[in-house]
Amino acid sequence: MQYALLIYQSPRWATLSSDAKNAVHVACGAWHEELVRAGQSRTCAGLQPITTATTFRGQDGQVTISDGPFAETKEVLGGLEIVECKDLDEAMAIARRFPALDAGCVVEVRPLVPGNNCRD
Repeated sequence: MQYALLIYQSPRWATLSSDAKNAVHVACGAWHEELVRAGQSRTCAGLQPITTATTFRGQDGQVTISDGPFAETKEVLGGLEIVECKDLDEAMAIARRFPALDAGCVVEVRPLVPGNNCRD
């Protein structure tokens, strides 16, 4: 089963020094490489800052476009990792080891819809 590990950055991230952020990035890279070596990583992606986002909303046949993320939240989606796991417990164990948790990041674990390949 595949799971999306959605990685959110909290406002605390912005308060870290450049050295602290770099250390977290190095640790996260090692975490990802561990998943690659274990054959569990399917793909990963980091997202550009929310200032680069454009959001589309539809209502009554009209589409509105706005700058920024969809939801007004303090935590913003910063990236994702798609992993292959035998079950939710294994996916949760991987999320628990995400190095940036101590830096204020949050990881949401969500199962992907089986067989839902957008290229089909």
